[in-house]
Amino acid sequence: MQDLVSTDQNNASAPEAGSSGGENSAILSVRDVTVGFGPKIILDKLDLDVRQGEILGFVGGSGTGKSVLMRTILGLTRKRKGTIRVFGKDMDTASEEELAIIHKRWGVLFQQGALFSSLTVKQNIQVPMREHLKISQRLMDELAILKLELVGLSADAADKFPSELSGGMIKRAALARALALDPDLVFLDEPTSGLDPIGAAAFDSLIGKLSRTLGLTVYMVTHDLDSLASVCDRIAVLGDKKVLAIGTLDDMMKNDHPWIESYFRGERALRRV
Repeated sequence: MQDLVSTDQNNASAPEAGSSGGENSAILSVRDVTVGFGPKIILDKLDLDVRQGEILGFVGGSGTGKSVLMRTILGLTRKRKGTIRVFGKDMDTASEEELAIIHKRWGVLFQQGALFSSLTVKQNIQVPMREHLKISQRLMDELAILKLELVGLSADAADKFPSELSGGMIKRAALARALALDPDLVFLDEPTSGLDPIGAAAFDSLIGKLSRTLGLTVYMVTHDLDSLASVCDRIAVLGDKKVLAIGTLDDMMKNDHPWIESYFRGERALRRV
């Protein structure tokens, strides 16, 4: 484990860590971030890089702060200290115009899809378009259908309400909304939770295909070992309020930290991975 942590810390001090240029550069860079609620500290001086074009799986025990970190990066939860750079821009010092550009360049799939229940699927997909684009309703309708087809849903789903969809269809519709503005970076929060094994495998396959064909960078919070094994280029492990280790699945399988060993080499894990 020491080698993994040392490597990550060395990368953290590299001056180009926040740059968005270069094949393996960090499109997202988190440095020294601390988040707490009242007296309780959830994340303490956390560092993390997400490389351009990779699928990063982010794992950790329940309640360790995986979703908190994602929400902090998105600006939905306030941090106490630290720096977050996205596409090379410091989120604290970026102008309103720069922030608007950043928000157009990322998409988000929240847990359980978080579709607006009073809107149709098509209208849900068009929410980001209405906020950021000045285009006609006809063009928005055409784009919404294209996004549905991109995630494997038929045009018939466009006029359905979320309550009329299966769990797998809700996930795909939410992903279509996340892709509405052709983002470079996509955040996925537990994208396969609640899906049966076949549905989860199909969704993993879809994520991998979209990442390759669209050149997406994917930040995926997950607990699903199958997802980690099938589509993730690297895995970051959250524990003790920090990133304990980051590397490939092979790196995780060799790591001797007790939690990491239990997660990746426990009896149940070995049957799956």
